[in-house]
Amino acid sequence: MSAIWHPFTQHGLGEPIPLVTHAEGAALFTADGRRIIDGISSWWVTTHGHGHPRIVAAIAAQAQRLDQIIFAGWTHEPAETLAAGLRAIIPEPLTRVFFSDSGSTSVEVALKMALGFWANRGAPRQRILVLEHSYHGDTIGAMSVGARGVFNQAYAPLLFDVGTIPFPMAGGEQATLDALEAACRAQPAAFIVEPLVLGAGGMLIYPAWVLTEMHAICARHGVLFIADEVMTAWGRTGTLLACEQAGVVPDILCLSKGLTGGAMPLAVTMAREEIYAAHLSTDRARMFFHSSSYTANPIACAAANANLAIWREEPVLAQIADLAARQAGHLAALAALPGVTGARAIGTITALDIAGNAQGYLSALWPQLLAFFRERDLLIRPLGNTVYVMPPYCIDEGDLALVYAGIGAAIEMAQG
Repeated sequence: MSAIWHPFTQHGLGEPIPLVTHAEGAALFTADGRRIIDGISSWWVTTHGHGHPRIVAAIAAQAQRLDQIIFAGWTHEPAETLAAGLRAIIPEPLTRVFFSDSGSTSVEVALKMALGFWANRGAPRQRILVLEHSYHGDTIGAMSVGARGVFNQAYAPLLFDVGTIPFPMAGGEQATLDALEAACRAQPAAFIVEPLVLGAGGMLIYPAWVLTEMHAICARHGVLFIADEVMTAWGRTGTLLACEQAGVVPDILCLSKGLTGGAMPLAVTMAREEIYAAHLSTDRARMFFHSSSYTANPIACAAANANLAIWREEPVLAQIADLAARQAGHLAALAALPGVTGARAIGTITALDIAGNAQGYLSALWPQLLAFFRERDLLIRPLGNTVYVMPPYCIDEGDLALVYAGIGAAIEMAQG
C-alpha cells in the first residue's frame, strides 16, 4: 500500500491510481502495459510533448555541471541566459525577471511586488481586485485572489478579502467594465486576471477587446495590472502570450507550466522597471523579501533555455495553428451531439459542458467521467461537468481522434 497522499484525490473512494513508468510525445506508459494518450498535457504543462530530446539533453548536460546553488547574492549562467532570453521575447517594458518554483508562487511574488511597490512609494495600498471564477493557485495568497468555494472553504480564516469583478459573460461585458471602473476609483493596489480564458474556473473564454478595456481602465486609475499567464502562455491560446491578442502589456506577468516545456518545475514573475525601482535602495529594509531554496535552479533553467531555443528555431506557432484547426473539426462534431452545451475553443484549448447534471467540481458526473476516460486509456480530467482538451502540440491525428471519440462516448454515457 502506497504511503503517498495525492493532490486533488479523495483516497476514501478507493479509485485506482495507475503507475506510469515512462512517457514519449503525447503518450504515457503504465506498469501494466497500457499506453495512455495525454489529452491535457499532464495538467497543462507539457507543451512540445514528453521527453523532447532538446530539453532532455539540456537537463542531462546541466546536471553534470551545476545542480543547485543558492540564488541570494549568487548567480549562474543558465539563469542569466534565461533572463536574457525572456527579455528578448517578452514585451520590452517587462524588464525584470524574478524566479520562483511554480505557478502559485509566481502569483504570490506578483502580489507581494504590487504591495511592496505601493508601500515603498509611501502611499500604501492593500486592496486586490480579482475576476469572478478565477483560479491562481493553492498557496494562501493565490487562494485569496481565486474564487471561493469547496477548494478553499476550510482555509477561509487564512484568506484576505478581495474585490471581485463579475466575469464578462457574453452580453454582459459592459457590466464587468463598469464594475472594474467603479472599483478602481477606490485606488486598489492591483487587479489580477487570467487573460482570455479562465482555466480551473471552467475554461471560460472572453473576448480580447474586454481584456484591452480592463487594462485601459487600470491604467487610467494607476492600478497595477497583473496578468497570470501560468496556463495561457507558451502558445495555449494561439500566441506566445494571451495578452498579445489584446495588445496588452501588463505591469506584472506570471509565467510557469510551459516555461520549461513542462519538463521541470520553474516559474518567473516579470515586472516593469518602476516596480523594481521602488524596491531599489541602500536601505536593506526595502529589499524584496521573497525566496525559496530552489530559486532559479540551474537544471530547471537549462530546461527553460532549451524550450526558448525550440520557440526560436522551430515552427511552434505553425504547429499550434495546425493543431487548433484539426481540433475545430472534432469539436464541431461533438457540439452537435444531444446534451452538449457551450462548445468553445481558443488556440489549442477546446471545451464543452455536458448538460443535465449538477454543475461544479462535486458534480456526481465527475467521478464517472474520470473512470470512463481512465478505462479507455485517456488522460482527460474534467472540471466538474466541463470536459476540455489541451494536448501537447505534437499529438498526431490518430491519437487526437481517439481523444475526441472517447469524449463522444462519454457524452453518450452521461445521457444514457
